[in-house]
This record gives sequence, structure tokens and C-alpha cells, in this order.
Amino acid sequence: MPLSFLKRIPRKLLHVRSLTDLRSQAFMDLKALVSSLNGFASLSLAESWDNVGLLVEPSPPHVVNTLFLTNDLTEDVMEEALQKEADLILSYHPPIFKPLKRVTWQTWKERLVIRALENRVGIYSPHTAYDAAPHGVNAWLAKGLGSCTTTPLHSSTASNYPTKGGYRIEFSSCSAETVLPGLREMPGVSLVAAVPARVDGEEQTRVSLNCTQHALLQVMAFLSQNSPLYEKTEIISLQKPPLEGTGMGRLCILKEPVAVSVVIERVKSHLRLPHVRLALGAGKTLESEVKVVALCAGSGTSVLQGTEADLYLTGEMSHHDVLDAVAKGTTVILCEHSNSERGFLRELQLLLATHLENKVQVIVSERDRDPLRVA
Repeated sequence: MPLSFLKRIPRKLLHVRSLTDLRSQAFMDLKALVSSLNGFASLSLAESWDNVGLLVEPSPPHVVNTLFLTNDLTEDVMEEALQKEADLILSYHPPIFKPLKRVTWQTWKERLVIRALENRVGIYSPHTAYDAAPHGVNAWLAKGLGSCTTTPLHSSTASNYPTKGGYRIEFSSCSAETVLPGLREMPGVSLVAAVPARVDGEEQTRVSLNCTQHALLQVMAFLSQNSPLYEKTEIISLQKPPLEGTGMGRLCILKEPVAVSVVIERVKSHLRLPHVRLALGAGKTLESEVKVVALCAGSGTSVLQGTEADLYLTGEMSHHDVLDAVAKGTTVILCEHSNSERGFLRELQLLLATHLENKVQVIVSERDRDPLRVA
């Protein structure tokens, strides 16, 4: 049999000696596994600019026996995933972020897609969904500080909360029956309630309706045809409720204040790093007391900005943002971008094994590492 024929046989089948062997292996259908991963941390928690979810999908049917975890999917890591016969790669950072105009052998990200498809390996990325999750990256990073209480710096909202419009409009009218038909016909408008009410000693109808931002101007133009009605109209902006313990970054209040030097050692131990970068706040020393820490895994500038804290902990910040923090007396610890995230994969491996009921093998990359080194 020519070797070229073997290349056309699905990779996993070459290692299955019998139907009994296949039945004995734990596996999940790709669609079922992706659904379960979405249940572990909803993709609705991700930032609007992010590119999350299933990024590369082999032609169905596709079963997953080995789920391979990495922080960054580089070509070296892809080679490792193929050697370990991964069926799905969970790459925390999305390897496809900007749209690809072509898929050729020219750039390394295009080659990742080609190799994944040629070897029937899916690629899934959760990124900021895992940042915001209450059991995600930022919650893990906070554990390195010691005993503390934590709250998100920017809370996520319940995206599926049933609000049918961006605004609530309320008004009272003696002739609501002549007003309501016109409002009901408008797209983007839904009537919430129309109940009898006494206003200034007069029997009227209190009307509440929801509308989209686009419909708001139409509704107000319609109501403006009746000046007294228009002047008494109230507009309320509808906000979705925050999800407890969920959101970007964390504000951490240490149970017992400690010196800056102690925080440094705790962070290095937690992240398994020989060193970190440090900028002491104005007037601060290594023995200065730290009680409040604001942290954000990865690049924390936009999340941490404006937060009052004794210390900022993140992967990277721009030079000028570090200067701003220091000038305000806030000490800054930088660990490099992915060093502040990668250690979470060890915890994620255990969490997913339980979440997926051990139906698939979950392994962590050994080649994944931050590209920056101290020379």
C-alpha cells in the first residue's frame, strides 16, 4: 500500500485497532463540546471588539478525544498539538483576530489555519469571556495576592435580560385611547402598561412603554403634537443588571495589609516567575503598606485607568500610563502580557475536566511561553 494512501486516512483512525478500542476511548462530538465550553463561560461576557468562539471547524462529523490548552497558538505550539494528537485546540488568545483576506502559506497565522484544517484540528478561543468569568483569569490572578475580597472593576451585564428597548417612556393622559393606537403601530415600541391613575385630582391613564433608541425620536415627535402631554413625559434609560462577581479586572482588598516587597514575592511565586518589573509610587518604598490592589490580566491600562489603589498588577502598561500611576502614588507591578494569564491554564485543565465529566482528555501545552525574555 503506498504511503500517500495513508495520508488520506483520518489521523485518529490509524491508532484504533478495533471497534472495541474506539468505544473504550472517551470523546465528545465537536458541537456538543463547544456547547459545553460556552456553558462553562458564556461568550456573551466577551468584549464587543473581541473574536471569540469556534474559529476553525473541521468538516463534520468531528469527534474530540484530546482538548489541548494554550495561551498563544504559535507554529511551535501547533506542532506540539499535532504531535500530541489534539482534536481541538483551546487558545486563550484568538489566533485569528483581524479578518484574513486569503489563506496561503505566506504568513504564520495563515499557516496555522492551513495546518489545522489539513490535520482536522479545530480551534476555539474564549479570550475576554474568560477574563470576565467569576472563575476565570482575573479571579485566578487575584489568588496570588493572598486572602482578600474581590470585586470586578467593570461589571458585566446580563445580556439576555428581557428588556425590549433602550428607553422607558412614561406619561399620563386624559385621552390615552386616542394616543395609544398611533404608538402601537410604531416599530421598536412595546407597551408595558396602561393603568388608571389620579393626577392632580383628575382621572387619567398612566402609560408606560419601552422603545429602542431609533424609535425614541419618533415617539417624542408624536407626543409633541400635544404640548401638555409632551411636557409631562418622562424618559428613563434602561440599564441591564450587573452580573455578580463577573466583569473585567478585579479590585482586591487584602485581609491584612502587607509590604510591597511581600506582594512582589507572592506574585512571583503564584506566576512561577524569577522576576517582575516594578515602578514604585511617588513617595513609596519596598516597605510601604499595600491594602488595596487593582489588577487586570494581560494589558491592563484601559481597565485600571482611574482606579484608586495602592498597587496595580497587570501584564503590561505603556510608559506614560506607568508614569501617571506613579505620580499618583500607585505602585505598578508588570509581569509581561501572557505571563499574567498563562498560569491559569493549569487551573483551567482541572476545571474543564470536571465540567466535561472527563469525557475528553484535557492537556496543557509545554511549549507555550511569553515571547519576551531577559537577556
